[in-house]
Amino acid sequence: MKIKNSKFVKSLVYLKDKPDIKLPEIACVGRSNVGKSSLINSLLNRKKLVQVSKSPGKTKLINYFEINKNFYIVDLPGYGFAKVSHSEKNLWKKMIENYLLKSSDLKLVLTLTDVRHGPQKSDLALIEWLEHKKIPFYVIATKTDKLSKTKLQNNLNKFYRKHQIIKNRFLPYSSVTKQGREELLQIIGEVLSVHLLPDE
Repeated sequence: MKIKNSKFVKSLVYLKDKPDIKLPEIACVGRSNVGKSSLINSLLNRKKLVQVSKSPGKTKLINYFEINKNFYIVDLPGYGFAKVSHSEKNLWKKMIENYLLKSSDLKLVLTLTDVRHGPQKSDLALIEWLEHKKIPFYVIATKTDKLSKTKLQNNLNKFYRKHQIIKNRFLPYSSVTKQGREELLQIIGEVLSVHLLPDE
């Protein structure tokens, strides 16, 4: 798949405010410090399309990005780490669950987890919930460039042992080195049944 163009469309809280043009949706979800913004920028070959912040928890709305004029990447609020009020955390949780359960255009959820820390309880809970709800997902292990090859492999093995259901739905990724980018584009292309030329 080749990314020809990408643009920010809108931010929203309620699904009734989704973009007027209906397109298939690929959602990104993960802990507040997992690197969602960096991954999306890397995937789209853009440096600042999605604002990257050093302070976790800056994504507070559901953000829509139109890709190639034929699908959306949907950036969901982060969870778990951000130092925000209990009420705001509950709001984000409701926003995420409502979107994942009710968006009829959702085709795949990319659930991101930081490979440096191994599988967290909140990550595993989300994976189990998606599996239970029969929502298609792929686990993306981010920040692989932060570890040595030995440590990386050890942590990946922890993921495999901890949760068997991810074995065929698991991809190591680095927004810095672009490891996993081509594979992820291929996964998305297959899910959307969109055949595009490879990146030049």
